[in-house]
Amino acid sequence: MEESIKYLKEQFGLPDVDIRTYSPLVLAYIGDGIYELIVRTILVGKGNCQANTLHKKASSHVKASAQAEMILSLQVDLTEEEMQVYKRGRNAKTVSMAKHATMHDYRHATGFEALMGYLYLTGQMERMIDLVKTGMERTGGLP
Repeated sequence: MEESIKYLKEQFGLPDVDIRTYSPLVLAYIGDGIYELIVRTILVGKGNCQANTLHKKASSHVKASAQAEMILSLQVDLTEEEMQVYKRGRNAKTVSMAKHATMHDYRHATGFEALMGYLYLTGQMERMIDLVKTGMERTGGLP
C-alpha cells in the first residue's frame, strides 16, 4: 500500500508533508474514508448482493458508536505513538457532531478515524488492517 500512496503522490505532484503537521481532524477526515473502504471491501468480498443491503451493513460498522467500541477494545494494543495520535483526534475541538451519536462516542470515533488516517498516510496498511481485524473480533463486528 505504501507504494500505492507513493505512486498517487507522484502522479498528482503531491509534496511529501510531515505527518505531524496535519491537524487531527484532517487525519480523521482521510481515516473515515479509508476505514469505510475497508469495511466495504470486506462486505463486497463476501458476495454479491443489493447495493442498499451493502450500504445498511456498512453503516452499522462505520457509525460512531461502533468505531468508539472498537477503539476502546484496541487501546491495550496501541503503540505509544498510535495512542498519541488517537488522543489528539479524540481531544480535537470539533464544530459539529454526528446526528445519532453521543459526544462520548463521537470523540472516540474521531480518535479512531485519526489513527486510521495516520496509519494510511504513513503507509502502515498492514498494521491498520490488523488493528481493524482485532477490533472486529473483539466487538463482534465483521467478518
